[in-house]
Amino acid sequence: MSTPTPYKQIRALHTPRTITLYQAYNHPIASAAVSAQSLTASPLFKTTRMTWIKPSWAWMLYRSGYSFKDANQSRILALTMSHEDFLWLLSHGVVSHRSPEEKGDQGGKKLGGVRIQWDPERDVKMERLGYRSIQIGIPGGEVCERWVGMVKKIEDVTDKARELKRVIDERPEVTVGVLKEMGLVPEEKVFEIEDEEVRKRLGMDWPVEPE
Repeated sequence: MSTPTPYKQIRALHTPRTITLYQAYNHPIASAAVSAQSLTASPLFKTTRMTWIKPSWAWMLYRSGYSFKDANQSRILALTMSHEDFLWLLSHGVVSHRSPEEKGDQGGKKLGGVRIQWDPERDVKMERLGYRSIQIGIPGGEVCERWVGMVKKIEDVTDKARELKRVIDERPEVTVGVLKEMGLVPEEKVFEIEDEEVRKRLGMDWPVEPE
């Protein structure tokens, strides 16, 4: 008998040292970033603006419409970071909807203002699931400038997203297991957060929110 997925849990493609997150960009930003292996390679990428990254492949597909939603999300990039850098971001986070006892905490501003949201998770067919997926908002300014230096590898996974949509459209009954065998769905596993202070900042153990 399988164990129910916790309401707030980080699931990601990760190795013992790295973790993969996703964000979608327009063609000029994505092409320059992949070529130079740097998000700031294109002058169109502004470190003064907030950018959102997410570890869930399915949620990235949902957010960008498999890369077809609009021109500014037409290229999906997989961004590899070290565990240490990812945990640094989380330790500087503030949840958008905080618990009553946290509302007076101004630590987010002092620690960099990384924004945390827990949105309803999706599967790769865009069905809403009964638990949440973390989204991480990198604020413009010094934190964003530091974050872009944390990205160790940039890979364009747009073709994978579009091929996945093609397969689902042509074979609506296809299972996630088959899609994984085809290399279209990554093997996302739990990324454990053991530090109690970080868990508190992320609101991971707050009561389940009413839908």
